[in-house]
Amino acid sequence: MVEIRPAGLNDTDGASVLLFFHGGGYALGSAASSVGLVADLAVRVGARAVTVDYRLAPENPYPAALDDAVAAYRGLLDAGVSGHNVIVTGESAGGGLAVAALLALVNAGWPQPAACVVFSPWVDLSLNAATLVSKRAVDPALTSDALRVRAADYALNVDSRDPGVSPLFGDLAGLPPMLIQVGSHEILLDDALDLAARAARADVAVTLQVTPHVPHVFQGFAAALDEAASALDAAALFVRAHTGPERLSERPVTPTPP
Repeated sequence: MVEIRPAGLNDTDGASVLLFFHGGGYALGSAASSVGLVADLAVRVGARAVTVDYRLAPENPYPAALDDAVAAYRGLLDAGVSGHNVIVTGESAGGGLAVAALLALVNAGWPQPAACVVFSPWVDLSLNAATLVSKRAVDPALTSDALRVRAADYALNVDSRDPGVSPLFGDLAGLPPMLIQVGSHEILLDDALDLAARAARADVAVTLQVTPHVPHVFQGFAAALDEAASALDAAALFVRAHTGPERLSERPVTPTPP
């Protein structure tokens, strides 16, 4: 786990916390490898961030990563951070893990965070989306063959449509406001589109932003790509709109279960 605190942020400014889950197909990546993207977002929001090292497949298949994600959120609550001040966020597989964690929190009766922000989320490990084929010629980052290997390693002896593995197939009712960002040049484009549609049908306040001609998790190139910087600016506006005292007063307080 790595904590990021933007320069000049004092304790009174730091009530909001970005809880971030890195990508890597549930088999690669680390908290340290995601620091650049997380720091870019944290600076824009003006909040501290925590990026999580969760256990990776194939050595640690499902539900290890999900258990670690839920434990990280509950750790913030136990440390005195209000759920109303937590924004759960993630990229790629980490985006799917973020949504799966929200479903687990609903099932456990724990309070939801203020909002969720996911970049190019991988939420369907059954890998039946049409864009796995239709976008493969323009996606420079991912292949369906590689994703099938990762999905098999993570969802070992588990149905790939289990909501804990593929949150696209879960009951999304009761989830917090959600921002989904994706590029049009990704084989995971349908994952984002389908997640937004299912969230909307479940009465979740969902915002979908599709940026044309950009690749998987393009937000990581904010230093060089105008579209990435603009996407992070939009994500920061979304986060600030759903955190802070002016928003907290509008929300009912959910007691923490014993």
